[in-house]
Amino acid sequence: MSDYGHKTRTNYERGFIGMAHMSDIEIAQSVTMEPVVKIADKLGISEDELELYGRYKAKISNKLWDRIRGRPDGRLILVTAITPTPAGEGKTTTSVGLAQALAHMGKKVSLALREPSLGPVFGIKGGAAGGGYSQVLPMEDINIHFTGDFHAITSAHNLLAAMVDNSVQQGNPLSIDPRRIVLRRVLDMNDRSLRNIVIGLGGRTEGVPREAGFDITVASEVMAILCLASDIDDLKNRMAEIIVAFTYEGKPVRARDLEAHGAMAMLLKDAIKPNLVQTIEHVPAFIHGGPFANIAHGCNSIMATKYGLKLSDYFITEAGFAADLGAEKFLDIKCRLGGFRPSAVVIVATIRALKMHGGLKKDDLETQDLTALEAGIPNLEKHVENMQSFGLPVVVALNTFPTDTASELSFIKEKCARLGVPVVQSDIWAKGGRGGIEMAQAVIEACEKPNTFHHLYDKNISPVEKITAIATKIYGAAEVSFTDKAKSDLKLIHDLGYDDLLVCVAKTQSSLSDNPNAKGRPDGFTLTVREVRLSAGAGFIIPVTGTIMTMPGLPKRPAACNIDIDTNGRVSGLF
Repeated sequence: MSDYGHKTRTNYERGFIGMAHMSDIEIAQSVTMEPVVKIADKLGISEDELELYGRYKAKISNKLWDRIRGRPDGRLILVTAITPTPAGEGKTTTSVGLAQALAHMGKKVSLALREPSLGPVFGIKGGAAGGGYSQVLPMEDINIHFTGDFHAITSAHNLLAAMVDNSVQQGNPLSIDPRRIVLRRVLDMNDRSLRNIVIGLGGRTEGVPREAGFDITVASEVMAILCLASDIDDLKNRMAEIIVAFTYEGKPVRARDLEAHGAMAMLLKDAIKPNLVQTIEHVPAFIHGGPFANIAHGCNSIMATKYGLKLSDYFITEAGFAADLGAEKFLDIKCRLGGFRPSAVVIVATIRALKMHGGLKKDDLETQDLTALEAGIPNLEKHVENMQSFGLPVVVALNTFPTDTASELSFIKEKCARLGVPVVQSDIWAKGGRGGIEMAQAVIEACEKPNTFHHLYDKNISPVEKITAIATKIYGAAEVSFTDKAKSDLKLIHDLGYDDLLVCVAKTQSSLSDNPNAKGRPDGFTLTVREVRLSAGAGFIIPVTGTIMTMPGLPKRPAACNIDIDTNGRVSGLF
């Protein structure tokens, strides 16, 4: 066993007997963490190249890149999943468990994840730091505030929004049309009441009254820019290009016209640096940036990925939600802009989730049902075919449950064998890295297979052609319909000279289609694009489909109702 896991084996053995009755946070709190300087040392990072946030968190100093930039890259492994269901799939848990399994095999490995948003933490989903014995630590800090990156992004975005309205109030020297201010404010919380609001009420000194609204911080273009920027200069140049409004003459007004991008970059001077933490088995983990894959590009930062590839022989990362969302955007946007070439893709699935895609209710998943499995497995097959269409080797990782049967597993293996894809079982939730050895071996083998990675579309084709390629080839749509609003948006994008931008579709994560109720592998449907937003600084356009919203709401009983802290500062109820 490598030094990544020697202490955790003891922690694991100590806690395993009672593990079935422990929550994720209780498991996380039972682990003795190593100082982050020791974690950094495993990657050859010196203490002088860290900016410490206590004993267990650190940011990577800018000077590290100058030392390692000339090194060859390690293997890049992307973890994605089937279309999510209430039964759960475990993509983040699998990412962590795979890294731990590779470490058990003596490989030099690290991983990179996105930072959790407070919206899901206090809403429906709960925490986003993995689960069981495949988590990143300190779990409570990572899920709540962490190193303050999201607050910095929120502040930088809202500074720009405030400067737009202030310019209008202070004589409007840029001739901004208040009816055509396109920059919304952001907040890292689910709050449906802020989706559409009226601001500037209260008299002539209180601002110019107009309609406005909020998006969640992860949907901010500033978030996307932070994750796609290669350094502070690139960050500042991209933010300067953010289009915030249009003049009465129809000309775009950018952040640079307001002289806002310098101050915005200053607010992000620490947030742009990747964060280093550890897994339960003390594997180094970079956690940086947090765009959602259903309303943004859903990948951790380019900078964290560059560090991980230079410092590791095997580097694991995940992309949000399913392969039709996060993985497509990872391959078509992030890899294109970052110059990355993946070695393999892992698609995470569970037998339970596939049976839900086949029509079973959540309460009926514990009994064998090959009919439901056969009806649901086309969803997995479509995601496999999608990833293969990029020219990449694929491994299917099945998170196991006690109710899974040999017949069900055999059925899935037979189906995937026809696609030339290995299926491996993993038990990384209960056993940590030791439960993912078979998966790690399959991934190593996949990394050695022929690789003809290519992007789905040429960026120089028209926006309609790019959107149609994604909709028909990845989602399985028969055609794409554009509303009058979307057509008007596309004309404006063309007139501004942005036809060559990449495409980042906003779409429900609950289906391959734009209808969240269409499970399995829908086909013959029409994808409806209701509007197209322009993110000139990030470098993509956002076709908004179906009923997807960029400011979620809280459920009837939010997860926040279960979260508490005692007099000793011990957190409970956090997933």
